[in-house]
Amino acid sequence: MNDMSLSMLFGILATMLILSAFFSGSETALMTLNRYRLRHLVKLKHSGAIKAHTLLQRPERLLGLILLCNNFVNNFASSIATVIAIKLYADEESSVAIAAVILTIVMLICSEVTPKTIAAIKPEPLAFPAAWVYTPLLKILYPIVWLVNLFVNQLLRIIRIDIQKNHHEVINKDELKSIISDAESLMPPRYQKMLMGILDLESATVEDIMTPRNEIIGIDLDWPIEDIVNQIKTSPHIRLPVYKTSIDRIIGFIHLIKILALVNQEDFDKQTIINHLDKPSFIPDSTPVHNQMHRFKHEKIRIGLVVDEYGDVQGLVTLDDLLQEIVGELITDEVAVRVQNDGSYLVDANITIRELNRITQWSLPTEGPKTLNGLIIEFMETIPEIGTSIKLHDYPLEILKRDENSVKLVKFLPRK
Repeated sequence: MNDMSLSMLFGILATMLILSAFFSGSETALMTLNRYRLRHLVKLKHSGAIKAHTLLQRPERLLGLILLCNNFVNNFASSIATVIAIKLYADEESSVAIAAVILTIVMLICSEVTPKTIAAIKPEPLAFPAAWVYTPLLKILYPIVWLVNLFVNQLLRIIRIDIQKNHHEVINKDELKSIISDAESLMPPRYQKMLMGILDLESATVEDIMTPRNEIIGIDLDWPIEDIVNQIKTSPHIRLPVYKTSIDRIIGFIHLIKILALVNQEDFDKQTIINHLDKPSFIPDSTPVHNQMHRFKHEKIRIGLVVDEYGDVQGLVTLDDLLQEIVGELITDEVAVRVQNDGSYLVDANITIRELNRITQWSLPTEGPKTLNGLIIEFMETIPEIGTSIKLHDYPLEILKRDENSVKLVKFLPRK
């Protein structure tokens, strides 16, 4: 090596620095690849992505190969730099020290920080071509890489790290929510809310979304026939529960489209209604929403009564209610939350806590009462008067409307 000319030595040194930059940058690029985008490109048959994905299935082998090559190149560059320094300076001791300092600075800037920064910002342009290089190189150097990994694996076992269990990247629900929340530039807000609604299905039960018992609109067969006909003609719903005296004594559900054609006939009576009833469906209040969706689909029904452990009716749930849990306010006729110019919110107190949290991105507790009215009453242990101001779990609000039994409208003030 001492017989080589300085121009040749500088050429070799420059080549080693370029190779070192390639190995350092490609390591960062391959390890920072977005794994979900990578899988998507693999499905699209992207050749570079396929090779990169194959290499990343065994990251310990890939890292062993890259570090083996990088260390060899760096050590060789150090040797070349030492020879160059000896040729340029008579004092060998000082020349070696000077060469080490200069080479360290040059390698740090040109072969480490710069390529790794570029690779971290734009990993794909470097990672995919590098995968083509590493695939055959791994086959050539496999015996050395295998020997290195043998000692590495033994060391990992000593500190109780199982490589096999850490190969597959798993994402939990909260992390997936964060990904969706950060995707504002990729999808409209309404689609984000729909995806959030789907993720929340796992934790929601029919009790969270049902129409409460006191709000159920139905037909009582103890009513006069004139009142029943009026209820049929003016009902805003297509299906109504039919019962005697109390909703707990339900007989079935009537489909108004079937019965409207008969109400003007002279022989129309209560027995006509009974003859056209569909069998009632009962749903335990703890049933998960996603399970009930499957049940509605399997049994081809669209409505059911929610009952507690004693069999008492607690509310009513429809297929539309389940769909609304996903799409939120998109199919809601009435606006339950209205944003004011001063940043405050006018909120219908009958809204469910889950829906309010989804619309406003708040974090009111959902473990207890299911509606805002219930949460306020539980918090105050009484039905507050109009004008009452409270701080409900760090959210200031004012009671605007109420009746004898419940809060109807509240105003949430801007949080300071």
